[in-house]
Amino acid sequence: MLVTLDFETYFDVRLSLTKMTTMQYINDPEFKVWGASLKFDDSPAEWYGESDIADALAQVDWEDADLLCHNTNFDAAVLAQHYGYLPKYYIDTSSMARGIYPGHSSSLKNTAIRVFPDDESMRKGDDLSKAKGKYDLPPDIEEALAAYCVQDSELTYAIYEAIKHKLPQSEMDLIDQTIRMFVEPHLILDRERLTIYMDGEKATSEKAISDSGIARDVLSSNVKFAAYIADSLGLIVPTKKSPTTGKDIPALGKNDAGFQQLAKMYPQHDNIWDARTAVKSRLKETRARRFLDAANPDGKIGIPLRYYAAHTGRYGGSDKLNFQNMPRGSELRKCLCSPKGHYVYVADLSNIEARMLAWLSGQDDLLEQFRTGTDVYSAFASSIYGRDIDKNADPTERFVGKTAVLGLGYGMGWKKFQSTLALGAAGPVVKLQDDNAYEIVSAYRSKFWRIPHLWRVCDQFLLDMLSGSAGSHAVLRTEKNKIILPNDMCLYYEDLTHSRDGFQFTSANRTTYTYGGKITENVVQALSRIVVTDALLRISKIPDIKVCLTVHDEIVCIAPQENPEQRLEQIIDAMCIAPSWAEDLPLAAEGGFDRAYSK
Repeated sequence: MLVTLDFETYFDVRLSLTKMTTMQYINDPEFKVWGASLKFDDSPAEWYGESDIADALAQVDWEDADLLCHNTNFDAAVLAQHYGYLPKYYIDTSSMARGIYPGHSSSLKNTAIRVFPDDESMRKGDDLSKAKGKYDLPPDIEEALAAYCVQDSELTYAIYEAIKHKLPQSEMDLIDQTIRMFVEPHLILDRERLTIYMDGEKATSEKAISDSGIARDVLSSNVKFAAYIADSLGLIVPTKKSPTTGKDIPALGKNDAGFQQLAKMYPQHDNIWDARTAVKSRLKETRARRFLDAANPDGKIGIPLRYYAAHTGRYGGSDKLNFQNMPRGSELRKCLCSPKGHYVYVADLSNIEARMLAWLSGQDDLLEQFRTGTDVYSAFASSIYGRDIDKNADPTERFVGKTAVLGLGYGMGWKKFQSTLALGAAGPVVKLQDDNAYEIVSAYRSKFWRIPHLWRVCDQFLLDMLSGSAGSHAVLRTEKNKIILPNDMCLYYEDLTHSRDGFQFTSANRTTYTYGGKITENVVQALSRIVVTDALLRISKIPDIKVCLTVHDEIVCIAPQENPEQRLEQIIDAMCIAPSWAEDLPLAAEGGFDRAYSK
């Protein structure tokens, strides 16, 4: 049975999903269900008010029901937390819309317009605002709310019927698993450890700001801080091009190269640079608080991930919580623990994008190195330095090789390669002379010449997409404004045009410039994502193993402590199965297990 469900719940100025995480909102003492609309298969949706909804839900055999909602994370969480029901399968039209129309709003209102552009009867109502702040609904407002809710359910069902054949079953299963990570959590939040960490971060930040002797409002404002640097310190303010306006703006973010260089040049002002970073980097403290607020009363914390958040299909953060951005070994990771009698099992695919790039380009010698377990970073570094580079004995030289293998595959030039190494953001600071940087980039392109050839293939893809020609390469093919992937999902390049400035397309209402190397990066990331998510689905079918999180190329699971090496091997084996469309793609994975997400 397909059950289309839409809860309507009390909200006001304080109690609002615009200000709270979903679970903070649902678990608030003032949370209240006004009612819900239920639609069974294709029968008309009906409204059940506050006094009737529990009995209506109790009549459903949820173990045999598929749940359909728009923003299923919310409705399914209410269903689980307040009524104790878990359906057999989760369907979410908002997620489906992101997969089919990436880069566009997936709200019910905008999805309805995209799916039914010429049918004005298929539009979302706007009566919800009338109920704001009214804990007990007057009859006239409840009547209006009931009609609004029923309309939403009918609209959700109609959208589902219209687009359900546009996604492969594997993507529908992935949406189901993504919702399970949130609604049926298994990770336990270590509240005590996280609270200590949060308090420590707050104290450190406050001390840094106090030690600077500069007012907080000056430190936090780009304009005021830039003026302070120029007028009080007498220094030149670093600048960068604004990605939106193209004009010069202060480069004073902690990751801006100009700011980092300024801090290195004037260490006598470290207290000021530290204070600026502290006031602009309350992220750790804020995230810790949000983690605490998002946990359920039983200590479990659901993982809200945004399906198809990126152009290439990658996951993104959601619900004011970005689980895709937790540094390895960070306290945030270590505060995510396994329940009693279980371990957190973590495994990630090794060099998946570099392997995929070698496979897609036909760079067989590089692919063979991956296949035989050669340290490809040391191997390329050896060709650079003219001697054998050892991973342990020559870490800096190997890092140069690693940066080259991972960074030069999409057309990076020698100047950017040089500045990337000089920043030391991902490893040691390495200063290369211009000619050395140029020689390394030239050596990469010469040694792995099929990769630059792939850039030219992707240049042709742009021309094919522009004209609507049916181009193809390996498992990829083109149509007008899109590249079709082997699982029938697409990379979209809407409103693709070409001018003297190059190719450009529209994504998320912004103009984006692209070229062959960038298209290469897009398709490699999209194909790599399919490999990771297919592995996730295989692992989810292994008995006693629950997938609870995925971070880029990493999959995190909860499973019993018994025979942990064997369970980890099962997970790694599942990750190393090559896809049917790339059976000769050599995959490798590594992992471990612990009481916490400590990797």
